[in-house]
Amino acid sequence: MSYILDDLIELGVDEIVFVVGYLRGVIESYVAEAYPSIRAHYVVQEVQDGTAGAVSLAEPYVNEDVLILFVDTLFDADLTLVDDVSENTAGIIWAKEVEDYQRFGVILTDDEGHMVKIVEKPSEPISKLANIGLYYMNDWRLLFEGIHHTLASPPGASGEFYLTDTFQFMVDSGAKIKVAPVAGWYDCGKPEALLETNHHLLEVGRSGVSDSAVLENCTIHGFVRVEDGAVVRNCLLGPNVTVESGARVERSTLVRTIVGARADIKDSELHDSLVGSESQVWACRGQYSVVDHSVTLGD
Repeated sequence: MSYILDDLIELGVDEIVFVVGYLRGVIESYVAEAYPSIRAHYVVQEVQDGTAGAVSLAEPYVNEDVLILFVDTLFDADLTLVDDVSENTAGIIWAKEVEDYQRFGVILTDDEGHMVKIVEKPSEPISKLANIGLYYMNDWRLLFEGIHHTLASPPGASGEFYLTDTFQFMVDSGAKIKVAPVAGWYDCGKPEALLETNHHLLEVGRSGVSDSAVLENCTIHGFVRVEDGAVVRNCLLGPNVTVESGARVERSTLVRTIVGARADIKDSELHDSLVGSESQVWACRGQYSVVDHSVTLGD
């Protein structure tokens, strides 16, 4: 989320509505501390009824053009496109051309690059432009009219109400929604995808050892990030390893692994692993996915 907030602040956004649920308090505390300049509002999605239901909760706070972003992905997108949108353009949907189009909702466009239709997980190669969950809506009134229409219609196959149906309503009502490309799109929704995204971030400049971190008798291979206050002793790190702030790692080997803040790892050999914040992992070997505030003991 912080990567996306940084981009929004750079764009000049100063008011954000956060749709929250689980860990609401953690998110509120983090935003207040790390982004005090943001005018933040919080709405709780009590029922997980889909993306249209989620965005509908923000309606009381929206009285101008609006960006809609989902924070389980990162992207390389030109958000400055919103500065040059004409009154005749209702919005922008960013998309990425993919080969495995059957996994996604894909967008069909006209000759001018405007959305004609969104098709969920097509069986035929009608388009390879995947909908990535990044939207700008200039016509915010029509957006919420479309959301009301979607919520009043039967839900989708999964029992949820989709924002894509709202965009289809807008287009069918005569709106012009521009489809814009993104240079990169990085998923964070699954462990293996999160590790791939972490590797990308380390490659493009997020690697390095903080001045306040302690490294003693360590060997580093490839791209590695060690954050503020972390202590790493007698270890082999990398490639593709992030050790977050305040974590301690001793007498261990970490490869393709993310270690959460204030975690404690001892005498372990981990690969392709996620270690949650404030967790303990001692004497473990292999691939692990460890939740926050937990204890995992090996042999």
